[in-house]
Amino acid sequence: MKKILNIVSSVKGKDSFSIKLSNAILEKLTSVYPDSKVNTLNLAENPLPHLEEVHIASFFTPQNLQTNQHKEAIKHSDKAIKELMEADIIVIGVPLYNFGIPSTLKAWIDHIARAGVTFSYANGFPEGLILNKKVYLAIASGGVYSDGPMKSFDFTEPYLKAVLGFLGMKDVATFRVEGTVVPNLKETAWTKALESVNKYAF
Repeated sequence: MKKILNIVSSVKGKDSFSIKLSNAILEKLTSVYPDSKVNTLNLAENPLPHLEEVHIASFFTPQNLQTNQHKEAIKHSDKAIKELMEADIIVIGVPLYNFGIPSTLKAWIDHIARAGVTFSYANGFPEGLILNKKVYLAIASGGVYSDGPMKSFDFTEPYLKAVLGFLGMKDVATFRVEGTVVPNLKETAWTKALESVNKYAF
């Protein structure tokens, strides 16, 4: 049995291509691992708070010295990290907003990236502590960013691969549905994306 963490960050609900793509990936995964348990974290409906001073303070205050305010502030991070650590597979739906990821997804990353918990410099160099995970990115964009003149404007996949890799999650596969608003491309954008999922050896 595989434990799958499905992260939703699109605000578009049933009209979201990143959600549709994530669901296609989940369908394939559950067919390969039929006893899998899927835990969905919908950041659009239940966002984690953007970091404030109290959150940073709680991360760096030893547990025995934490105030009640620190303990309350760190709950979001502790829960997010627990869900991540318990998962074998992580599926992240990523709509491209203004060339980058949604702020809710960035907030989630800010809560899971904690020194001494999910990464360490104890040996004098950065070492990720979230190991043995498979990550699937389901990226959706109205334009085409995987190749061509707009590729340098894509800060979704490069950023996520960098930060996830820094935390130890280096086994990352990317699927894209792109060109969903581009004439002559939008009619086949979804079919092409779905075909890439169906061809992949999960």
